Amino acid sequence: MPLVTVKEMMLSAQSGGYAVCAFNVENMEIAQAAIMAAEELHAPVILQTTPSTLKYGSTDLYFAIANALAKNTSIPVALHLDHGNSVGLCIKALRCGYTSVMIDGSHQPFEENITLTKKAVELCQAVDIPVEGELGKVGGKEDDVASDGPGYTDPDEAAEFVSRTGVFSLAIGIGTSHGVYAGPPILDIERVSRIAAKVSVPLVLHGTSGVSDEDVRECVGRGICKVNYATDLRMAFSDGIKRALKAKPEAFDPKEYLSEAKRGVSEVVKLRIRNCGGDGKAV
Repeated sequence: MPLVTVKEMMLSAQSGGYAVCAFNVENMEIAQAAIMAAEELHAPVILQTTPSTLKYGSTDLYFAIANALAKNTSIPVALHLDHGNSVGLCIKALRCGYTSVMIDGSHQPFEENITLTKKAVELCQAVDIPVEGELGKVGGKEDDVASDGPGYTDPDEAAEFVSRTGVFSLAIGIGTSHGVYAGPPILDIERVSRIAAKVSVPLVLHGTSGVSDEDVRECVGRGICKVNYATDLRMAFSDGIKRALKAKPEAFDPKEYLSEAKRGVSEVVKLRIRNCGGDGKAV
């Protein structure tokens, strides 16, 4: 089917008490693996790209990959701009065919974040594309933006932010970090419930690679409707290539070792979808 927006899948997740998984795709093979796994589980899926990925490729290229894969599957597939760092990039993604965008002003002061996010929302509303905002910094490093520690989202500020910007969904900070965790993350999971009680929009969790399955399920049960994964997939892809070349070091056909990498990514994707309760939810 054609690419869809995240609206129906996330609202269904919100009402159904589960979360849709969003996977950062660095190349064609990771996108293929994500779709293959979601098809097997009959689950909706979100493919997403960050600004650094779009420097490696382009919005046109990743749209072409996602669009071709979506056309050949019966499950709902959305293409999302993750951590959009400017209104200009959001517009570029929209013009290429992306069906969802995030504008990330979380590293800016509260009022500046509102101004930036509201501008993106107003532009995207003209073409009925949902916008994800972020309030409260997620730790670690995402692309070229680093944070020395998690900034927890204040529930009252979240209510004001949603009201003044009109965002469709909100990424919140509860102690997660991007990248590889040095140790088990300490999360303020109860904060998810406090924020969910203040806002009606779907909530999003970033920096989830490395968070325990139990903690993710608890967050979903408290109101998280979209869960992002990036590092898990990158590691699975790289490990698959290493495995394949170790078993057959003379291999020179990329299709051989990339097929093993795809299998590894697909297994991780299935685990994440099942843990978030998205299996069997494709409509």
